[in-house]
Amino acid sequence: MQAHERIGAALTAANDAGRTALVPFITAGYPEPADFITTLQAIAAVGDVVELGIPFSDPMADGMTIQRSSFEALKKGVSLKWIFDQLDSVEGGIDAPLVMMSYLNPLLAFGYDELAKRALAAGVCGFIVPDLPFEESADLREALASKGLGLIQLVTPATPDERLKTLCEASLGFVYAVTITGITGGDTGLPADLTDYLDKVTGMSSIPVCAGFGIRDAKDVAAVGKHANGAIVGSALVERLERGEDPRQYLGSLRT
Repeated sequence: MQAHERIGAALTAANDAGRTALVPFITAGYPEPADFITTLQAIAAVGDVVELGIPFSDPMADGMTIQRSSFEALKKGVSLKWIFDQLDSVEGGIDAPLVMMSYLNPLLAFGYDELAKRALAAGVCGFIVPDLPFEESADLREALASKGLGLIQLVTPATPDERLKTLCEASLGFVYAVTITGITGGDTGLPADLTDYLDKVTGMSSIPVCAGFGIRDAKDVAAVGKHANGAIVGSALVERLERGEDPRQYLGSLRT
């Protein structure tokens, strides 16, 4: 099994067990770098796939919560190399498949070939790069594919049908269905027309579809789970980590 296939297998296993797959997001090294691995292990024990945010100075797709976490992690010295070194230090690896969410600049600076090599060794199975257009992604996709890693594509309610088809066909691991036209961390709830949109994406995709942005409680996870394979939970989890709460308790409350 290639690394990117581990992602889909974990999501499908959750569905086969009768529940919506849970994909928690954390900013690596936040709130305290010293607690990163302990926090990651706790979250991976509950989540089916874990999304690791790579701190970046201009996280344009993110709302205030994740922007704040990114800035604080950067101030405390968290970098892509540091994250790989931390992951390499874990005896036996992390329970859940890992996906890195990063803006393009840190990946470019690291070098695509070295990135793919280090990612595979660290247990990372795929990448999400919000500011990399599909038309400009060939070099990164090829470097990742050489190590069996996937580049996960994002789609939105505004994505035209023809492009939606292209992105679904290109994505490896899962298709990331953004639930809103906006940034992460909203508290206005999920849009009323979510059903038709998610049904359209899942109908076009041959791999699992996970929905993210605006998912905060079990009701949201259940709503998404009727029309997609998994729910991505980010800002609400990061807020709880900021308050020093046990992430396992919160994630456990989302299980549907």
